[in-house]
Amino acid sequence: MMARETRQTERRRAALLANELFEQRGEEVRIADLAASGRIPRRILDELFEHDDDLFEATVELWFEPHVAAMEEVVASDLPPNRKMYEFFVRRFRVNRERFRSDPASFALMCEAGAARFERVRSFVNLADHYLCEVIAQAQAEGYFPGLEIDQTLSLINQMVANYTMPETLTYLDDKLNEEKLARIIDTIFVGLSGEDGGSRGINTIRIAT
Repeated sequence: MMARETRQTERRRAALLANELFEQRGEEVRIADLAASGRIPRRILDELFEHDDDLFEATVELWFEPHVAAMEEVVASDLPPNRKMYEFFVRRFRVNRERFRSDPASFALMCEAGAARFERVRSFVNLADHYLCEVIAQAQAEGYFPGLEIDQTLSLINQMVANYTMPETLTYLDDKLNEEKLARIIDTIFVGLSGEDGGSRGINTIRIAT
């Protein structure tokens, strides 16, 4: 039985190799493929992964590693609320953009693989929501987003910044997405997002102006 630290190291090494083979082949990599490469003994792979899904999960963990590090650093910072939320999103956006621009084809394939097995990705999406709720709660403590529950605010913000958090968006909107636009979106959120009814749903019918 491997020691915990050794197991984590070997699991990460296997995930790195799986990503490398994925980029070379453009198709899902299985435990048998890693063993066939001759770079990791089969006995170690069998101890690390019970099923191919477990290997895929390890590659997902590797994908989100810089995202999790960025979120944890931002949440722990003492930045003002609007700047904290901007950094929360922009740092992860930059990671995805760099990956996309360095190898668009592999990036698109990875996005497709993640969508096909979203249940293996869901825990990281939930983790991002958890951290965002912390940022929202800190902002609400300073008077922002009045009249909204945290869950309502979370849902609204996620919809407004979806183009910057869904990696596949880069495959067709790369040249339309940038830090300046994201900053304006965040500033707008902090200026206007509240539970107040602004009147946009205040009419029952539409009539032609006369």
